[in-house]
Amino acid sequence: MVKLSDNYITHRAEFEKAGIKVPTYDHDAVAQKGVTHPRWIHFGGGNLFRAFHAAIADELIEQGELDAGLLVVDTFSKEVVERVYHNNHNQVLRVVTKADGTLESAVFGSVADAVFDSAEAPSQELRKAFKNQSLQLVTFSITEKGYALTDGEGDLTASVAEDVAAGPENPVNNIARLTSLLYDRFNHGQLSLALLSTDNFSQNGDRLKKSVLTIAKGWAANQLVEDEFLDYLQNPDKVSFPLSMIDRITPNPAKAVGESLEAQGVENMTPFKASYGAMLASFANTEEAHYLVVEDAFPNGRPALEKAGVIVTDRATVNDVDEMKVTTCLNPLHTALAIFGSLLDYHSISEEMKNADLVDLIKQIGYVEGLPVVKDPKVINPKAFIDEVVEKRLPNPYIPDTPQRIATDTSQKMAVRYGVTIQHYLADPTLKVTDLKFIPLTIAAWLRYLLALDDKGQAFEPSPDPLMDYLKEQLQGIQLGENANLQAQIKPILANQKLFGVDLVEAGLAELIEADLAEMLQGPGAVAQTLHQKLNQVN
Repeated sequence: MVKLSDNYITHRAEFEKAGIKVPTYDHDAVAQKGVTHPRWIHFGGGNLFRAFHAAIADELIEQGELDAGLLVVDTFSKEVVERVYHNNHNQVLRVVTKADGTLESAVFGSVADAVFDSAEAPSQELRKAFKNQSLQLVTFSITEKGYALTDGEGDLTASVAEDVAAGPENPVNNIARLTSLLYDRFNHGQLSLALLSTDNFSQNGDRLKKSVLTIAKGWAANQLVEDEFLDYLQNPDKVSFPLSMIDRITPNPAKAVGESLEAQGVENMTPFKASYGAMLASFANTEEAHYLVVEDAFPNGRPALEKAGVIVTDRATVNDVDEMKVTTCLNPLHTALAIFGSLLDYHSISEEMKNADLVDLIKQIGYVEGLPVVKDPKVINPKAFIDEVVEKRLPNPYIPDTPQRIATDTSQKMAVRYGVTIQHYLADPTLKVTDLKFIPLTIAAWLRYLLALDDKGQAFEPSPDPLMDYLKEQLQGIQLGENANLQAQIKPILANQKLFGVDLVEAGLAELIEADLAEMLQGPGAVAQTLHQKLNQVN
């Protein structure tokens, strides 16, 4: 048996016997260089980082294009740092699950160290790294809600307001802590840096920049930092916020994958539950398909990312690719499956793809309603992308993804995954927004989902959402059966431009959504029946 913490050079034979590819470079050497001369820091130590970013860095180190390991920072869970990274000597094990059932496993030594950072436990290693001239790139996979600074009314949350009032010394909010680190870098010679969001939403770099500037402007207004700090953050020759589009489905660790690894001779591969409820493991399982497209804006230089399969291009192309994927070709399809799958009591995306109505639903959203407003980015073909999603990626039974996981934070996704397409229809005189049928149906299904009753009328626990309390309050009293005041109750939600990116009442979609919701509220089985009937109307 071999352990992930074992030195993969001296234990190469044992790793190879277990069917695991290992690097040729010395992990300890690149780790030491990552501490003394950091090149790349990543915030968010979850599965996506281990499955994708760590793999990119590994390939670049193998090619001699990167000489230092990454510093990975987790701001949410010390357990991740200690049990997933430190217990494994900061070595990463990625398992690619292929549609034919085979597994492709590899160890990466590209992580120099993993640190936990919070106001209660600030990382001095992280602060030191931000002051180093050698640092070129900081990437993020912290989920979309990690960038949020305001509540449902658009006001700064109480903790963010306290951070703005207190200044950069030791803030609590993660974006405020990042801004504090940038202030350190500013004070050490206004050193250049690229801050690259690789989170899964449109204009992610712009969102990151806006959040950082919100904190910095608050500090400047309170005379807690110099105005020159704002100039530094807004000078692209000093600090850049490149856009990116990332795509690689990386679900929670699968028990079956862990069992397979242990059968092959690797110790301690059983997933375990963290104290906060999430499932963790010493491996990350992911799909074979993957894309990362980034804007080439790196004021302090960068590794040769393109040599590891990253598409490095101009800002306009990234925007086009991102909009293609996030607003049409994958994310809206995923969210529709998450909503309907939860209502129809599915617990696997691949199982949902055996339901002909659900497959037809996402085809309608992608091919029929989405493609007419998508600009071809040229570097990836939109229709071919949807073909791969529908025919190969989502049906893959070896990607144990669940609708419940994807349904997390849906309120934060609606504006991008559906609102952008609606906006395009409103802006194009050759299109009628009322021709949209299945995007409104999905929005109605989301409202039905928020009642926390499945299609059998049985209670279930909705996935976490930062606006859940607000949404439940708005929908209070709606139930299966007769709902005389349905229009009045859902109107404030549908008119919430921040929620959908557009006022759906003014857009002329409220009546359609209301009618769909009313049908789905008629009783048990009404969700599946409504979906089937609407599909029959167009097929």
